[in-house]
Amino acid sequence: MPRTDQAQFEKLIAARHPCVALQTYEEQHAVKIVVAAATEQGKDVMIWSAGTGLRDGLVKESAVVADTSPAAGALAWINQQQYRANCVYLMLDLAPHLSDATTLRMLRDAINHIDGMGCTLALIDASDELPPVVRSIAAHLELSFPGEDELEQIVRSTLREVHSRDRINVEISRDDLTALVRNLRGLTRRQATQAVLETVSEDKRFDADDVTGVLRTKRRMLAGTGLLEFVEAPLDMDQIGGLDNLKQWLAVRERSLSTSAQEFGIDPPRGMLLLGVQGAGKSLAAKAVATAWKRPLLRMDVGALYDRFIGESEKRLREALRQAEMASPVVLWIDEIEKAFASAASTSNDGGLSRRMFGALLTWMQEHREPVFLIATANDIEALPPELLRKGRFDEIFFVDLPEADARRKIFEIHLRKRERKVRTFDLDRLVAVSDGYSGAEIEQAIIAALHQAFADRDELDTERVVSALEQSPPLSVTMAEKVAQLRAWAKGRCVDAG
Repeated sequence: MPRTDQAQFEKLIAARHPCVALQTYEEQHAVKIVVAAATEQGKDVMIWSAGTGLRDGLVKESAVVADTSPAAGALAWINQQQYRANCVYLMLDLAPHLSDATTLRMLRDAINHIDGMGCTLALIDASDELPPVVRSIAAHLELSFPGEDELEQIVRSTLREVHSRDRINVEISRDDLTALVRNLRGLTRRQATQAVLETVSEDKRFDADDVTGVLRTKRRMLAGTGLLEFVEAPLDMDQIGGLDNLKQWLAVRERSLSTSAQEFGIDPPRGMLLLGVQGAGKSLAAKAVATAWKRPLLRMDVGALYDRFIGESEKRLREALRQAEMASPVVLWIDEIEKAFASAASTSNDGGLSRRMFGALLTWMQEHREPVFLIATANDIEALPPELLRKGRFDEIFFVDLPEADARRKIFEIHLRKRERKVRTFDLDRLVAVSDGYSGAEIEQAIIAALHQAFADRDELDTERVVSALEQSPPLSVTMAEKVAQLRAWAKGRCVDAG
């Protein structure tokens, strides 16, 4: 277990905090920390759960104190202890029982009773449902995710356990093991163990192929949280048309991610803001960063952050950012950030929630130390809070405009090859000319529409059908010409052209 978690708990009980709250899904890990810290401080431990009642936490299969299975019974027993000093009372999943007014009153009495006796009441809960009065009294300990050293130990111990039951072949280099451990970052201890078990359960092998297998498992596990989503990025930059200036910027700064660059005095890049016309390729630009730097791309679902309960939304944001840090090095993508924090730029009717959420994000952007590169994309400049555009928030602000002729040619080539068509059979010069003012997304949709028409005609895709599809669907630059012109005018002199 990480010494830091245990040391933090030891510090809290040494400071004679009568109540410490630990909110975590890793109950076993939390129990080990509390017991180890109490033992280190020479304290007794009593453990309670509704299923077993109150018992000695330092003696295996110890007898249960009579009539302590109900939470009220356990708290009544604690309140009766007059001479039991230097004890840690550990209560598991007590929060749901505190909806009962009598039990809540007895908990407050117990905290008051043990205060000054050198005792601590430790509350381990999976959810943060403690009543406000208890949250105001308790010291809160946020447990860390496992670091790379601990994750490697988890991998090794899990493999040893599996091998003892069912022989497996382990053939993995030091570099591949390091990469695999890095892919496990951001998972809980239980999740990391399960990820390793899944990789060896089918073929009874543990080798270099499991490096990507672990990443797939991690994506599925993190997807279950609803806060961060893994996004597939192109395998190489040749699959991304245009964005030449952005590509050059990324290439220059790729070396700054190394240890030698930091020793040279260069801070790693921290983030960029991508402004531009809707559909012009901002999302593709975000993927380009992940592709160029060979980092996983995580998209934050800001809609999933907002909750009707007071304080829950801010907690979810902190958890998402913390999870991104633990999964680092990663690229974290917040799409259409102006919609996510729209009320932060004006007087809102949400009780100041959007402004608090936005403030929490800005603080994290300024203070985080883990290698998380933030990409924020936006379509509407007017909706952005001015604080976001202040110098120093981002390493660079790029404007993603509609693709020029050379970029449109490349986009046509990419999407035609993607659909297994021979590019040389198409009149690219004509397609490039007709598609002036079209975004990359609009070009792709035109090819898809032409494919449908060709299939319906029982014929092959050709230049004429693509031209017809383009001409039948006016681009956004025409239907929203005023807004596009306004956006371009604002960006001139304020942003770097990504193209």
